[in-house]
Amino acid sequence: MSERILQLDIGSPLEIYGPGDKHLNEIKELFPKLKIIARGELIKLIGEEKQINNFEKRFDLLLIHFDRFGKINEDVVRQIMSEDEPGNHVSEKGDDVLVYGSHGKLIRALTPNQKKMVTSCEKNDLVFAIGPAGTGKTYTAVALAVRALKNKQVKRIVLTRPAIEAGESLGFLPGDMKEKLDPYLQPLYDALRDMLPTSKFLSYLEDETIEIAPLAFMRGRTLSNAFAILDEAQNASESQLKMFLTRMGKSSKFIVTGDVTQIDLPRKKLSGLLQAPGLLKGIKGIDFVYLDGRDVVRHKLVSSIIDAYNKKKEED
Repeated sequence: MSERILQLDIGSPLEIYGPGDKHLNEIKELFPKLKIIARGELIKLIGEEKQINNFEKRFDLLLIHFDRFGKINEDVVRQIMSEDEPGNHVSEKGDDVLVYGSHGKLIRALTPNQKKMVTSCEKNDLVFAIGPAGTGKTYTAVALAVRALKNKQVKRIVLTRPAIEAGESLGFLPGDMKEKLDPYLQPLYDALRDMLPTSKFLSYLEDETIEIAPLAFMRGRTLSNAFAILDEAQNASESQLKMFLTRMGKSSKFIVTGDVTQIDLPRKKLSGLLQAPGLLKGIKGIDFVYLDGRDVVRHKLVSSIIDAYNKKKEED
């Protein structure tokens, strides 16, 4: 067993420990093999040397984040302190951070396959990200789009998804067109609000730097200097997917995300996402990234739920 004492060189340790030691208790839960004793500006660590070194490297990153943004929250604590091995996903320089989101939130690829998405997007102009719910397909794709916009690699972001079972029959819903569409596009709004200040997000919507629209609205257009994402692509027919892909203009990046286990199309209609790998795999500039239960970043039960349904499907 080893011991080490860390000293906090900040004004008030309470800023790091959180109200009622909320952040400190979260950190203790993330390092159950270490005994962590906090007394004012001093933190005493007791445990194996490797665990102590891991803790210290991650805690330094937490302090760097606090120094940069002047605050931390539960998400930040969990993101920075929860990795088993330091350096897998976070570097001291923040090189792997995709976006510094609202309230100082670090937005980055959290799993190996999400990191594959990032690498693939950097090397290819068209990427398919296919996997079950909760694996971060959409969130990672939106983060890549926001990063490209901030870095001036593109001039606008276009986010789209099939509305209502890919048939896009919105007439029976109350309200104007925006009110009809918003429920289907809400996950995209939610992701963007995580990554952009509210005023900037609203400004981008106003001047159409960011456009969020149903798939049917893409027909006949050319998307140049744009980062376009087709979400829920499993509910796009072959003709709809082809229509979207052929919107690609100069200096554009496209990402297509979908879950082939949750297809809502009528039985006689084949999902374009099921056909795409056979038709497009092997074409230079197009890549396919597959995510699975190990990439689930929602509640820990989601991974177990996915495994249970997959097992039932295999038995059937």
